[in-house]
Amino acid sequence: MKDATFLAFVLEQLEALAEVRARAMFGGHGLYSGQSFFGIVYAGRLYFRVDDASRAEYEARGMGPFTPGGDMTMRGYFEVPVDVLEDRSDLARWAARALAATPTKKVSSTRRRRSARSGR
Repeated sequence: MKDATFLAFVLEQLEALAEVRARAMFGGHGLYSGQSFFGIVYAGRLYFRVDDASRAEYEARGMGPFTPGGDMTMRGYFEVPVDVLEDRSDLARWAARALAATPTKKVSSTRRRRSARSGR
């Protein structure tokens, strides 16, 4: 499957999630829901963000971390099993866990005060 075709398939499988979009990066594509970066599509594979709790399930299923090349390994993202990728409801559940594992950006108190004063 060509990379563009695979990316289109992944996005179609994730239609149940709000505001999912892809952005070119890492020689592949980053997946976002709103402002949260939760996944990577790279070389015909899908990787989701993991935390300590979810990582164990990926490892138990024999899945490995995102390794884009050379000695670089991103242990915060693990490959999604093919059977999960092919089942929309399972994929939506795994994506929701990836989103829950995604760190949220904290807005500084100065920025909150400015926004409150300006009515935003």
